[in-house]
Amino acid sequence: MAYVMRSPTYQSYLGIKQDQDKWDDLSDARAAEDLELRKSFLTKVMAIDPSKLDSQTKLSWQLLTQQLEREISDYKWRHYSYPVNQMFGLHSSVASLLINQHRITDVADAEAYITRLNGLPELFKQLAENLNARAEMGIIAPQFVYPYVISDSQNIITGAPFDNGEASTLWADFNNKLTALNLGAEQHKALSDAAQQAMLESVKPAYEQLISAVEGIAAQADSIDGAWKFPDGEAFYNNALQRTTTTDLTAKEIHDIGLSEVARIHNEMREIMVKVGFAGTLQEFFVHMRNNQDFIYPATDEGRQRYLDEATAFIDNMRERLDELFITKPKADLVVKRVEAFREQSAGKAFYQQPSLDGSRPGTYYANLYDMPSMPSYQMEALAYHEGIPGHHMQIAISQELEGIPMFRKFGRYTAYTEGWGLYTELLPKEIGLYKDPYSDFGRLAMELWRAVRLVVDTGIHAKQWTRQQGIDFYVTNTPNAEADAVKMVERHIVMPSQATAYKIGMIKIVELREKAKTELGDAFDIRKFHDVVLRNGPVPLDVLEQFVNTYISETKAM
Repeated sequence: MAYVMRSPTYQSYLGIKQDQDKWDDLSDARAAEDLELRKSFLTKVMAIDPSKLDSQTKLSWQLLTQQLEREISDYKWRHYSYPVNQMFGLHSSVASLLINQHRITDVADAEAYITRLNGLPELFKQLAENLNARAEMGIIAPQFVYPYVISDSQNIITGAPFDNGEASTLWADFNNKLTALNLGAEQHKALSDAAQQAMLESVKPAYEQLISAVEGIAAQADSIDGAWKFPDGEAFYNNALQRTTTTDLTAKEIHDIGLSEVARIHNEMREIMVKVGFAGTLQEFFVHMRNNQDFIYPATDEGRQRYLDEATAFIDNMRERLDELFITKPKADLVVKRVEAFREQSAGKAFYQQPSLDGSRPGTYYANLYDMPSMPSYQMEALAYHEGIPGHHMQIAISQELEGIPMFRKFGRYTAYTEGWGLYTELLPKEIGLYKDPYSDFGRLAMELWRAVRLVVDTGIHAKQWTRQQGIDFYVTNTPNAEADAVKMVERHIVMPSQATAYKIGMIKIVELREKAKTELGDAFDIRKFHDVVLRNGPVPLDVLEQFVNTYISETKAM
């Protein structure tokens, strides 16, 4: 919990209002202070004798020790990232947080919102310093990144009160929230005037200065895409793979697993081709699926609403089947929303946002409907399961609601576990008879194939020195997705080395453990108990998950 309380922005994501008038401290001094804090925590933890702890507390001790050791070890890599890019960054996340997480239920909340607006110049000053520090080390994002960052930043300061256009996203958000308070006219005007002043005197110059700083960095950028270009880049990437997958797999091993999985899934897709009566090669079927307008909803308000409605229907139907598969279910609700206009051009195609800690804000499945050809209806079902139910909402909301375990375990983010679960839950509904439409089942395979290709391309770019175009070509040749999907995905690989390897490696391990339990337990195997074993301890590394399953097998045998 100490780490949460050192991050005002993370507090806002959790619905905690304690520091909601502040932003995080991005300074080198704070990073060094955090390092010393971790070292002091580790000293205290290591002074505990784990043999005297009960099983859950001993697990917490094990996980916390490992986490602290890795964070201390990884301090040397703290600059090995791109703090602003086309996927994420403070340039867009500050606006997203104010709009989606900063609730205004009283005057104090409104005043805190205004204080945060006035805090942007200092926050962005620290951000620019971080970007320049990286540039001096030779850690500069490739050229393609910067137009996205600049465009997103300009979008936020476009519209009233920044110019004579319609209300900007932030201005509309603040005024809508303020109006809902039903204040007296004088108090309402005072707060509205203060927010307008903050936007003109703090927000606008902060963004203009950030844009200028980003343009300066962009002038130094090249078109080399892989992390191998960094100082000690190979060591950094190998470490990143270990952290992401929570395994000791090498880049070559992950690359080869990807190639093997691509071949297997291609064969399963050929079976679907026979079912739907398509005569031709798999690549020709890919082109057919890519260009078939029957699977593309219109880029209109009606078409986008149809997508949201049908995605919601898949989730609602799955919700009715949960008792067949799960013992524990989340209390928090789930809603489906469209990604907001100000960030839809650069955001990913779909993502999940956790509910607030107090239950006042539901979990949210965000669908990016900016480019409708990138969201074909045949992939809708698998995507809804992954981001919603039984995917991320089940895993993350249940984790938050667990009792009797420390906060760091509830909110741990082991990507291979979290995303491995998401991908596993694309397969799970098929096993209870869903994906009745063979095209929808093809969509499921297409989503799994996409994650298999990620293993190949991520390691290709960062270990084998592939170019951005080589990565794009591999996706286009081997998947049915639109080329725009391939471009976005390769650009994601480039700015987030190793992250995309988590999905398939995690899924493979969960399926492997499930099949082991099935084989060893036979008729005593219970899928609902297996899922409880996976979910009831919060996020964990894959080797720890294997320990849980082995214990479940031995205890079930003993019974």
